[in-house]
Amino acid sequence: MKLPLAVLCCLPLSVALLASCSTLPSTQKAVASIDTVVVIFAENRAFDNLYGLYPGANGVPGVNPSAVGAVVPQQDFDGSVLPVLPPAWGGLTAGGESVTVTQAQSAGMPNRPFRIDDPAGLHGTGVVVGPDVVTRDLVHRYYNNIMQISNGRNDRFAAYSNAGALSMGYYDGSAMKLWNLARQYTLADNFFMGTFGGSYLNHQYLICACIPIYPDAEDSPAKNLISDIVTDAHGRFVRLRPAADAPASVLAGPPRYKRDGTLTPKDAAGVIYAVNTMQPAYQPSSNAAPAGADPRFSDPAKPTTLPAQTQPTIGDRLDAKGIDWAWYAGAWNIANSAEGRSVIYKRPVEFQPHHQPFNYYADFDPVKHAAARAQHLKDFDAHFLADAAAGKLPPVAFYKPQGNLNQHPGYASVAAGDAHIAEVVGKLQHSPQWPHMLIVVTYDENGGFYDHAPVPHGDRWGPGTRVPALIVSPYAKKGYVDKTQYDTASILRFITRRWALEPLPGVVERDKALVANGFPAMGDLSAALEAPR
Repeated sequence: MKLPLAVLCCLPLSVALLASCSTLPSTQKAVASIDTVVVIFAENRAFDNLYGLYPGANGVPGVNPSAVGAVVPQQDFDGSVLPVLPPAWGGLTAGGESVTVTQAQSAGMPNRPFRIDDPAGLHGTGVVVGPDVVTRDLVHRYYNNIMQISNGRNDRFAAYSNAGALSMGYYDGSAMKLWNLARQYTLADNFFMGTFGGSYLNHQYLICACIPIYPDAEDSPAKNLISDIVTDAHGRFVRLRPAADAPASVLAGPPRYKRDGTLTPKDAAGVIYAVNTMQPAYQPSSNAAPAGADPRFSDPAKPTTLPAQTQPTIGDRLDAKGIDWAWYAGAWNIANSAEGRSVIYKRPVEFQPHHQPFNYYADFDPVKHAAARAQHLKDFDAHFLADAAAGKLPPVAFYKPQGNLNQHPGYASVAAGDAHIAEVVGKLQHSPQWPHMLIVVTYDENGGFYDHAPVPHGDRWGPGTRVPALIVSPYAKKGYVDKTQYDTASILRFITRRWALEPLPGVVERDKALVANGFPAMGDLSAALEAPR
């Protein structure tokens, strides 16, 4: 469905979208010319971590000449400046890797960002940790991210990390295939994760700009998963409550908390939100069905099983306009098979149920809504590449790579994910749909890695730390670094604008909050586009 150009900028959209109606005619034409939007959602990398050395981008201060601002020394729990970074607790590299950097070898590193893949070896060890080496994972949870951002100072990433020094590491990404794509098209260097926290919550935000709710959590199996937090006199979050045996300094050990749970305490309206990883009510899930029950469901008695959600999603908005869409996931069919439990959170596939946000929604109940489930939730290997090659991708397509191909620390290397995603983009460029396609390659969240860019102050949920985003399209500006302020829901803003959808409430609320706090509303990606000359 194409809309006349005159209509595109006269729609009753959010604050951000209204602002975008002052764009040049070239941009309007570019937006109207996009018939297929493909979103590739990689994992757990801050902007500085992968693109900190990118020419012309706001990268690592003191290393990248185009950086804006300065590196702020990391602070301890008490606000004192750390004399050195804490060690990478438990070692910097993941178990089973051919390259090893131990905790002891990472001790005493200077209090500043450092290059993980230093060709001279990390921290004088002579050990080169290349992008093909899997590092250990880092904590990346809702309250942790808020504490690391530290009221916009970004000075407590090392303190509030279970991986210590590793949180401050970055790569020279110039050899990445995705860097080459960035050079050809557009790199957005002011793009923020939609909400504080980890993968589960940011996948939810990608599809609904909302936060999952756990009704009556205090009387549920999840009652012991409510986080214990310290608030100020106005009821605002200050920090997670430290455990009785928590170290006084991060140099003595990683932080420990009384209860860093999956749920928030009840807010003023009496609502409890699920902000850290929960499992869907439907399979695939890490929670199997109870014995004798329908195997397509998860055990509702398990504390980590989230009741099915009913908030409006971008899928609902597209359905209302009769516009087709699909979520393609790597290893989806395997995870849904009788042998599925062999790949859920297990190597080498590492299928992640919490990376499948639509599977949390009642609209995709495997019994009540089997047809919708089959239409919209699809397998990468069985469907995506074939649909792309045949020119049959729906107008809006999301692709989630399986775990070992998504660049997530702990079980995926930078190099493996880079090669896979670049290969997928290459196949899309050979699709009959390419001449009118927009590909967005971005990351769900920062994965606990440091980024120096100040985070705009929005609403209670975010935005969170800055992440990379590539805009790849025949209509993308060539060799361009886009400085427009975006967040994850900017993807939803673009889809909403292009097909004249009703804006999702969370998108409108976020932009109002930003403006009220003295920041611009988020862009809708159109600033990265222009009609071919």
